[in-house]
Amino acid sequence: MARKSILVVDDEKNQREILETILSGEGYDVTTASSGEAALKFVADRHFDLVLTDLKMTGMSGLELLKQLTDFDKSIIVILLTAHGTIDSAVDALRLGAFEYLQKPYDSEKLLETVSRALKKLTMLDAEIVSVSPEMDKVKKLILKIAKSNSTVLIRGESGTGKELIARSIHKNSLRSNEVFQAVNCAAINENLLESELFGHEKGSFTGAIAEKKGLFEIAHNGTLFLDEIGELDIALQAKLLRALQEKQIRRVGGIRDIDVDVRVVAATNRDLLHMVKEKRFREDLYYRLNVLSIELPALRERRTDVPVLIDYFVKKHTRGTDRKITITSNARHLLEDYSYPGNVRQLESALERAILLCEDDTVTIDDLPPEMTQSGAAISSGDLFKLPPEGVNFEEVERSLIMQAMDRTDNNITKSAKLLGLTFRTLQYRLEKFGFKKDEASGTEEDEES
Repeated sequence: MARKSILVVDDEKNQREILETILSGEGYDVTTASSGEAALKFVADRHFDLVLTDLKMTGMSGLELLKQLTDFDKSIIVILLTAHGTIDSAVDALRLGAFEYLQKPYDSEKLLETVSRALKKLTMLDAEIVSVSPEMDKVKKLILKIAKSNSTVLIRGESGTGKELIARSIHKNSLRSNEVFQAVNCAAINENLLESELFGHEKGSFTGAIAEKKGLFEIAHNGTLFLDEIGELDIALQAKLLRALQEKQIRRVGGIRDIDVDVRVVAATNRDLLHMVKEKRFREDLYYRLNVLSIELPALRERRTDVPVLIDYFVKKHTRGTDRKITITSNARHLLEDYSYPGNVRQLESALERAILLCEDDTVTIDDLPPEMTQSGAAISSGDLFKLPPEGVNFEEVERSLIMQAMDRTDNNITKSAKLLGLTFRTLQYRLEKFGFKKDEASGTEEDEES
């Protein structure tokens, strides 16, 4: 996980150096600025998780810096430090969005404790979203920016990218975090029952309605309602959802009175809703009502640096509460890290959960991974020949998969693997180097090939 970045702003060099020493000693990535103007230039060039600024400085004051920082990036956390503290300035700082107000001379332990508490907002989010990639870093920053709003959010991304996780993070960082979070998959419920699920029904309103039932809009009152797979919503039900969003009122199935609801809606889809709008399969007015704020989730193949981190995370997750110490062979890890993951994060977790259950001696090998990963889409006929599937294959991925399987089966012996693959020692050695396989991980020599 990347170190938290802190910008220290003080026009006194000695104070900057003291703060830098204290914070760097705790592992924070610290940058210093001698003025508010200099601080704004730093912030324009890179993101900081936290800003520690003096209140009274030559030129721009700490309060003015606070105003400009929050206008520029609402996700930045600001703590003010001053030797000139007054009740009025403290109130102003907090009113303008400062996390806390510390008076000089400050105790270093108190300072570090305050910094730690301030960063818990970000730490909570990081603990939920396992990522080190710049692509997901942008998503996390966007979540923090929009979380405090009550506007609807539309999350777009392929299946398995973690859209519900993002919705939960928005809720946890919102002003509604102490209220209920309700989720429903619009594609998983029969369209005749979905209206009742969302809006509730009155007793006797249809066959089987033996009692009054509250819908998710009522249950989620003052909280957040997550509507997954919103593109699957029936066109007639879309009109009723639009009314609920516009009027903040719902009417139960079979009901005659309107019920006021205060719900923040976060919707998600893997469909192209604009294309559906053009085809008259999704209401244009509902699309724009949902798409007030939007988040685009990258596919796992578009954030490759997250794969190794996710592998380690899921191994820990699926061995939690046990005494198992899972290891993954280098070849199996290579395959896991290089696979394209059409099913995204969900597919990676499923593959690891399966491998952990099937592996022997707590060691995951290529043989423990799902066939769709090890065969890369190729089907083997009764004649043991590979057939090209209609959709085609990624040839380099197939090649790498076969080579890694051979190396795994021969305990990384190049000579034996080359024989299995029908290659010469030098050809296989060249291809291993092409795929980033380290020489010191392999055994066997060209001379062995001749013996």
